[in-house]
Amino acid sequence: MTERHLLGLSGGKDSAALAVYMKEKYPYLPMEYVFIDSGYELPETYTFLTRLEAILGINIIRIKPKRSFDYWLKIFNGVLPSPNNRWCTKLLKIHPYQKWLNDNCKGSTIYNYAGLRSDEDRDGFQSKSKKVVSVFPFVNDGLVLKDILNILDVTGIGLPKYYSWRNRSGCYFCF
Repeated sequence: MTERHLLGLSGGKDSAALAVYMKEKYPYLPMEYVFIDSGYELPETYTFLTRLEAILGINIIRIKPKRSFDYWLKIFNGVLPSPNNRWCTKLLKIHPYQKWLNDNCKGSTIYNYAGLRSDEDRDGFQSKSKKVVSVFPFVNDGLVLKDILNILDVTGIGLPKYYSWRNRSGCYFCF
């Protein structure tokens, strides 16, 4: 393949809504869905991803890091990740994804779709490679939180169960 269209699923509302949005708005794109599994996700996250696969009729590629959180915790002498030192994201999510891209997408231009909304003030994944193009459809089309909640409500997907006690996806020990 000379082009790959990859949509990163976090197990949260925004990426789930993006999967629905892209399937409806761009059904002709050969979208592939990926989830980088730290091995320490909330049980509700795995349940939600399985629900997405069933409702949308998709297969999610699950990418796992070579080394576990416990391994890296020993390397960091027991220092837990923090908002200022998110070694977990880098080592359990970003590096495994970059390795997977290198191993599975050589020679292809990668379009990496992320569920960043237009009402968020943060950056999404930006690869150093010119062969990886980050695409933010919600930012480009002006979609905000209200739109995302509507997409999930109308499709019957709803929110992941953990939203009843926390406000974002992540590993069970995440700050």
